[in-house]
Amino acid sequence: MSPHTPSCGECGGPLYVDRDETLCGDCGLIVATDRIDPGPEWRSFPDSPTNPERTGAPLTPARHDRGLSTEIGYGGGLSETRRRQFIRLRRQHNRARIRTKREWNQLYGFTEIRRITVDQSLPTSVRDQACELFRTAQNEGLFRGRSLEGFAAATVYAICRINGLSRTIEEIVLTARADRAELQVAYDALNRDLGLPVGPTPPVEYLPRFASHLDVPSPVEHRARDLARQAEQLGLANGRNPCGIAAACLYTAAVESGVNLTQQEVAAVASVTPVTLRNTFQALVEQAE
Repeated sequence: MSPHTPSCGECGGPLYVDRDETLCGDCGLIVATDRIDPGPEWRSFPDSPTNPERTGAPLTPARHDRGLSTEIGYGGGLSETRRRQFIRLRRQHNRARIRTKREWNQLYGFTEIRRITVDQSLPTSVRDQACELFRTAQNEGLFRGRSLEGFAAATVYAICRINGLSRTIEEIVLTARADRAELQVAYDALNRDLGLPVGPTPPVEYLPRFASHLDVPSPVEHRARDLARQAEQLGLANGRNPCGIAAACLYTAAVESGVNLTQQEVAAVASVTPVTLRNTFQALVEQAE
């Protein structure tokens, strides 16, 4: 036996590999188990639309460089001189990542979009779509003379409208760094120049949040859903604010169930005036008669 050939530590017999175990051919001693697989941790299939043979985090539209940047870090055990050197290198590297004013605008806008979506408890898909819409608006030159904060808020609001998520302009403005006028100007530019596939949000989509804020019982919310669907079928929702329709249906259901709610309370949650709620409530009552 060659001196470099592995042998059994007990009897000196030859070793052989059986699946994941290394055994002695003479005494049967199991020398090693669970051998290390040097191959990749993924599998590739010819019909797969993506190739998983890559390293690092996946690409994301929520970053100005789509997540392809390099991070410089340092571990423990470094001397004070080396640690300061790595800190300076990391600072210079972060500065070099942003090379143009365009990239600075993207970085600022994407950061604002991420902050708004987190505050509004929106899914990451909305964040990614809003960042892509922000990038498209920048490519089309829509930022000239308008605020970046307004476009960041407008893209989030537009994606919510496209996906049928119940978020009003007032709710977005509460967490955005733009006022209503800036958001409205940016949203009008997006809708006009990009032709967004935006439709009205159904009143039913607003009911769960309104009911949660008002802490009404589940039967009241279920009755309000039925009223909202009836209002759409009968055409009462045409040309009306969907928030007002949802608020009126919720108030009507509360009145029918004997739940103590005032028009002022419901209108405040829905960000509509009591007059709007009252007019829709009267239309629902007349239709029921």
